[in-house]
Amino acid sequence: MSLLPPPPFAHLAAWPRWTRIALTLALAGLAALGCEALGTPLPWMIGPLLATAGGSIAGAPLVSAAPLRKAGLWAIGTALGLYFTPQVIATVAGHAGVIVAGIAWALLMGTLYALFLLRANRQIAGLDRATAYFSAAVGGASEMVTLAERHGGRVDLAASAHSVRLLIVMLLIPFGFQLAGLQGVDAFVPGPREVHAGGLALLVALTVAAALALQHWRKPNPWVLGPLAAAAALTAAGIELSALPRWMTNLGQLFIGVSLGIRFTPAFVRTAPRWLATTALGTVAVIGANAGFAAVLAHFSGLHAATVLLGTAPGGMAEMCITAKVLQLGVPIVTAFHITRLIAILLLAAPLYRLWERLARRGTAA
Repeated sequence: MSLLPPPPFAHLAAWPRWTRIALTLALAGLAALGCEALGTPLPWMIGPLLATAGGSIAGAPLVSAAPLRKAGLWAIGTALGLYFTPQVIATVAGHAGVIVAGIAWALLMGTLYALFLLRANRQIAGLDRATAYFSAAVGGASEMVTLAERHGGRVDLAASAHSVRLLIVMLLIPFGFQLAGLQGVDAFVPGPREVHAGGLALLVALTVAAALALQHWRKPNPWVLGPLAAAAALTAAGIELSALPRWMTNLGQLFIGVSLGIRFTPAFVRTAPRWLATTALGTVAVIGANAGFAAVLAHFSGLHAATVLLGTAPGGMAEMCITAKVLQLGVPIVTAFHITRLIAILLLAAPLYRLWERLARRGTAA
């Protein structure tokens, strides 16, 4: 019989799943309110993220639910789509060259980051080019992990790399912007500004239908891209059904924060400490390089450097775009950056990896 005390929170693991979901949401809500009172940036995302990550690492059986994450993504996608008035679309189209440059930069940074990970972690068993490449690619995290598995890479390392990357980006950039006083410097205003009950109900129905359609067709990020496309189409056509209530976007951020935070389990922390450390170091280096690139691109494009930095940041589309919305930093431009980058990397990541693999084999053979 073991004399060791039971792990902390062990009794909570036996609670029904719905009870643990409610506990997780209550903890996340309190953290959001606390961060809001403290004046931290993105309190409704960062508060839940930190609280659930800390609780999960401590061993608390915190859980989320797929419908909640989908609801969060839906709220973010719909809120972003409401910015795309005809005037805004013309502005975004006028910066197409800048957006293409951002895609090329993301592909270059991903390749250099992959080389760094590969060389800095040679002693890790099972680490190969596929694992390093798809861990470093700044596309949809779940899609990149799937591609790593498909090409024989280690799924655990790829998943942990993307989790660490998102955590660092979500903490470093908003707090850095707050310290630098970068808020509202490049503001766009959404089309509809008032909430109308009937219009809101129709907006919800149309955007959810768009999400379900993309999900049925197995498209990436359907619960962001579907609502975003539907809301943007309505706004661009001058059809202003309703604005989203603030509580909806706050809950959306909370659900996303929870879904990110619960990834950080005790087992996660024990996963190849050197890998996690080099992933964190590489992410910080990429953010630093992005800052320099953003300054140059902003100089030639006329955009604010903060907008370009958010658009090229190695974060997820939903997280970076909601950061732009909350801080009022060129929401449509940032959204366009991330949508086009996501599509480009989803299309190009596998072919570019296969090209890299062939070149590496030729170099070894020579």
